[in-house]
Amino acid sequence: MDFNDSPEEAAYREKARAWLEENAAAHKSTSANGRRPNSPEHMAAAKAWQTKKAENGYACITWPKEWGGGGGTPLQSVIFSQEEAKVGVNYGYFTIGLGMCVPTVMAFADAETKTRFVGPAMKGEEIWCQLFSEPAGGSDVAASRTRAIKDGDEWVINGQKVWTTGAQYSDYGILLVRTDPDVPKHKGLTMFWIDMHDPAVEVRPIHQASGGSEFNEVYFTDLRVKDSQRLGGVGDGWKVALVTLMNERLAVGGSSGPDYKTIMELARTTDTVNGAAIRDGAFREKLADWYVAAEGLKFTRFRTMTALSRGQTPGPESSIGKIIAANQMQEMSNAGVEMEDQYGILTDPSEAPLQAAFQQSLLWAPGLRIAGGTDEILKNIIAERVLGLPGDVRVDKDVAFKDMPTGR
Repeated sequence: MDFNDSPEEAAYREKARAWLEENAAAHKSTSANGRRPNSPEHMAAAKAWQTKKAENGYACITWPKEWGGGGGTPLQSVIFSQEEAKVGVNYGYFTIGLGMCVPTVMAFADAETKTRFVGPAMKGEEIWCQLFSEPAGGSDVAASRTRAIKDGDEWVINGQKVWTTGAQYSDYGILLVRTDPDVPKHKGLTMFWIDMHDPAVEVRPIHQASGGSEFNEVYFTDLRVKDSQRLGGVGDGWKVALVTLMNERLAVGGSSGPDYKTIMELARTTDTVNGAAIRDGAFREKLADWYVAAEGLKFTRFRTMTALSRGQTPGPESSIGKIIAANQMQEMSNAGVEMEDQYGILTDPSEAPLQAAFQQSLLWAPGLRIAGGTDEILKNIIAERVLGLPGDVRVDKDVAFKDMPTGR
């Protein structure tokens, strides 16, 4: 493992840093101009920044130049993201589309479809969402009950998806549906791209504990899609979905919010009945655990970066970062809110300590533990595909989907 940039990587980092210093100031994701996430002003600022990056080869660094990308390496993309985070430009509208959906389109769609969608998505002109999870499926993506029935050159889709991030502002989406209930669940799926503005698509935002509505329910009532909107072969939806899921788990492998340094500073300035909170032995033990976990995550990411620098593809061990980061975020946020005592109930950034960083982080943490695979799913991946342990017994492996018990 090499912790240092190579000469070429260092030169790229310096180039990216110089460009960001020159251009990022006018595109801050938070400002005194009233930009709030999901507001029209915030969205306009996000699209302007995305277009700026696309014009200069920084929007999709690893994409081929013939598609408007930078033609660069995965490690260059990591370097740019690191430097971009330092200058306070952080928009999440395009992460799912550019990190998960459009790469799936690029891998499985025909040339006409790719030509139509890749450029506008990269420039931020169109936003995509991922329509996988369902109320009856939980983390079992293959248990999809949304049904598509062939009607001539079209498919008629009926069903429901849930926990769809960004559906309320998305223009297009990739949709996993059941096309054959007479075969085992993994074999009867097919993937399509759909127009989210179609009248047969209804989006209902879910009001979250954090006060936001990032997630949505999405209903399909006799939605008609052309067969040309199919991604991959009929019945090959699981194979297509795996490409999306691997990209998803890499994308949500980290977490934002306060870290161990933030809570350590809070403890230094917070008085308890026994003096400064930083002097409490039990808290210091927790702080030590959080520090060790943070360092372990850092070195695990260094290992991933080293693999990228050598032209290798990171494997299922990427699941480790997400499961550790999400749980630590929840534990640390809970400790921070408790430390703030009566002020911990405040969620208004203008009133709460540290602009309510711990409160917002605590309310968002459960969602992060679900996004990109629950703790249980990721533990299975780590056990089976990293440690080589025996797999779970799967009694429904060879059962036709229509014959699976539903409990209803």
